[in-house]
Amino acid sequence: MDWKIIGFGALINIILTSLISLLFFPLFLLGPLIGGFLSSYLTEGFENYDKMDEKDGAVVGAISGLIGGLVIAFLYIIFGAINAVLVLISAKLGIIAGSIITSLIIINISTTTSLVLGLIGGVIGVIIKK
Repeated sequence: MDWKIIGFGALINIILTSLISLLFFPLFLLGPLIGGFLSSYLTEGFENYDKMDEKDGAVVGAISGLIGGLVIAFLYIIFGAINAVLVLISAKLGIIAGSIITSLIIINISTTTSLVLGLIGGVIGVIIKK
């Protein structure tokens, strides 16, 4: 596997998802799709053979989406922790539990969505490459 290209796809996923989430949230789905697409489209092949099929694209895209989703989840944790500290400072202790639960739900949804959309983008990348 070409980890540099997978890392590049994950980076594209992270940047696009973060920017699009801030600008217009419903379009955040484009980040993992484009990251998975680029990962599979730019990958030449694997060590044992030269050609990639849809399954290989799915694997490369899913790995790219998973890495990107985990980094995005980590960013949500950091911003959630900052938010929890600010809430604690303002002495609204009951809101902290809700903030933590909400952060965990967002992390799970973010990682799963990014993985699945990266997988789909990877398959699309191989189909278009053929």
